[in-house]
Amino acid sequence: MTDSLGILVSTDKHLDHVVNLARAAHEKGKSVNVFFTGSGVRLTMQRQFKELVGKAKLSVCDVSFRANGLHGREDEVPGVGFKDFATQAKNAEMLAQSDRYLVF
Repeated sequence: MTDSLGILVSTDKHLDHVVNLARAAHEKGKSVNVFFTGSGVRLTMQRQFKELVGKAKLSVCDVSFRANGLHGREDEVPGVGFKDFATQAKNAEMLAQSDRYLVF
């Protein structure tokens, strides 16, 4: 296992902290994975979200995305491809593969 950080974002607050943490970890050579779920999927529509691109592997809970009325806006999420809209199994995989795991 490489030196890695997993970040679960389940709230629509504190995007600035998530971005700053991911940036700092990336600059230190860490592998960073971020999974957005619950109301946290709303952060994907904020301008600052694009700052995560290239600094972390990004995944979004598809069920939460739809539940928050964002279905049809998948193309508006920078750095998140079709396969990155996933289930909670992706979150469990991230947890199992991370040296450190934070929840926002």
